[in-house]
Amino acid sequence: AVRDAKWPRNDVDRYIRAAQEAKGLSPVDDADRRVLIRRATFDLIGLPPTPDEVTAFVDDAADTPTAFAKVVDRLLESPHYGERWGRHWLDVVRYADTAGDNSDYPIPQMIKYRDWVIEAFNRDLPYDQFIRDQLAGDLLDYSGASPSLDDRNQHVIATGYIALARRFGSRVDDYPQHLTIEDTIDNLGRAFLGLSLSCARCHDHKFDPISTDDYYAVYGIFQSTRYPWPGIELEKKQRDLVPLAPGDVVEAATRERKAKLAEFDAELKRLDEEKKSANDDQKKEIDKRIVSTKKQRDDLNNSPLPFDTAYAVAEGNKIENARIQIKGNPDKTGDEVPRRFLSVLGGQTFPPDEQSSGRRQLADWIASPDNPLTARVMVNRIWLNHFGQGLVPTPNDFGKQGRPPTHPELLDWLSRRFVESGWSMKAMHRLMMNSRTYQVRSVEGGGRNEENGASRSATDSALSPPPSAFTIDPANDLLTHFRRRRLDAESLRDTLLVLSGRLEPGLGGPHPFPPQKDWNFTQHNPFKAVYDSNRRSVYLMTQRIQRHPYLAIFDGADTSTSTSTRGTSTTTLQALYLLNDSFVHDQAKNFAARLEQAAPMASARLDLAHQLALGRPITSTERIAAENYFVQAKERLATANVPADQHDPLAWQSYTRAIFRLNEFVYVE
Repeated sequence: AVRDAKWPRNDVDRYIRAAQEAKGLSPVDDADRRVLIRRATFDLIGLPPTPDEVTAFVDDAADTPTAFAKVVDRLLESPHYGERWGRHWLDVVRYADTAGDNSDYPIPQMIKYRDWVIEAFNRDLPYDQFIRDQLAGDLLDYSGASPSLDDRNQHVIATGYIALARRFGSRVDDYPQHLTIEDTIDNLGRAFLGLSLSCARCHDHKFDPISTDDYYAVYGIFQSTRYPWPGIELEKKQRDLVPLAPGDVVEAATRERKAKLAEFDAELKRLDEEKKSANDDQKKEIDKRIVSTKKQRDDLNNSPLPFDTAYAVAEGNKIENARIQIKGNPDKTGDEVPRRFLSVLGGQTFPPDEQSSGRRQLADWIASPDNPLTARVMVNRIWLNHFGQGLVPTPNDFGKQGRPPTHPELLDWLSRRFVESGWSMKAMHRLMMNSRTYQVRSVEGGGRNEENGASRSATDSALSPPPSAFTIDPANDLLTHFRRRRLDAESLRDTLLVLSGRLEPGLGGPHPFPPQKDWNFTQHNPFKAVYDSNRRSVYLMTQRIQRHPYLAIFDGADTSTSTSTRGTSTTTLQALYLLNDSFVHDQAKNFAARLEQAAPMASARLDLAHQLALGRPITSTERIAAENYFVQAKERLATANVPADQHDPLAWQSYTRAIFRLNEFVYVE
């Protein structure tokens, strides 16, 4: 029961307020509308609100909860929502566009999985189906339905989740497949169940409920699964990719390819025979024909078949149970373990005559509403990305080694609501964001002064929780105020592109990898590339053996392991990047030119700059400071003998770069 019955707006607030009251704490005041729309827009689409969107919300005659609910609904219908929230999922599943072995071969087809994830979020694919598609999309039961070829292909593409497991080393005949399967199981446990399963690979642990038998029961499922071959130093050609074409088309193209290769082989054999009885001049001519024919044969053999393929998985050629690997060594095996689910969570052994890998059964078990972890783990991830910390602060570890939930009853209630909503992620966004808990101020700001909207001091007692809150709840686990958060790497870069007017629209699309026939990457000369682009950052090409240089500076996801929570470091490199990098300078220059074109008068230009970048008008104090700055900047340029016609453009470029470095620009209240 909540004593402060007027404060809650929904049941989320009742749970939060009850916990605050139990500690004698009170929340801060509500944030104003300018703060709310900036917070919500970055949260849901990772981009800043436009001045028109801010004005429409600020001027909406409805009460704030009603007006804000309309903002949330609008943002959830934006195609940019999938780009933003798809990126959160790609963090968790350690998405990359390369294989991860020591030569790090590109995987051009991997973007299909990335685009599938984005589209799944945009259409609010129920989370239980989201799980089933990724674990067993190729095995779904179509009885009673006739899905189109495109629908079937999308289910296959979804299994790219399994296929994107890391590759190791450069051996072919004795490729360490056990390491790829281990990587699959490790991510499966963390992503869907919030559990670390890998510790059970070598031996049982006294206080760990996941046994070695459990581990190898699941291992057998993926041992019975065929993974695609991305290409490595000693076998460069991709193989075992899944065709995205009707079976008869695949069979016909394959037959035609084999027949043509057989013709080349027959021709080479005939030339060898002809050479035996030829004179020296004839032999030289025959040798040229042999070289030409071999090249034609090799070019055909190395060229892709004339249909699209997915980097996805399929049922293995051999369906079998796994044997326990003694101390994790695949060369020393013990007892066979029947394929099944985790016994600690009610795992059931498959029937003895089961002829499938078991991926479909595994997917059904994980996606079951009776599974005690699945809904909780995803609800916690959604909460984390709205409030800056999960109800379970260790999102990938719900076990004993992780931190316990701050509000266990709320987590249970949200999980039930999630399942009851049809596993709708958008329903969870609405529930969380329309709570008053989401709409309170941050300690650092959120109030606006009476003049024109600049942030008041964080020391204002009307904005800050009472001193006891810092003593009793220094980590703000009880959410007496909103957590002020820095823009993540993608949102920062995308915002710079938006302000400059250079952001290229459009969903999905490939990377400009070199042609596969030119792939000769090795351990000592691995694939390395950075592709410049003005598209959203979710579409940047990311590698495993080297991090994208920009994303690495601003705490982007680690592509080799599940990233459940982005770090927020403060480094010299970040400041230097915003000061000196050519990308930032280009966006500042384009932003300044955009301002000049839209507002030729300096006064209006200043106001527009602040509206676009900060979501508010410029204050009178800021205006005076800016005008003084322009006078001084132009004087310095004149002293440096810069041509007079460059003074105004260069001064404005300097000013826009300064805006990019403001805390108010880089942080969301």
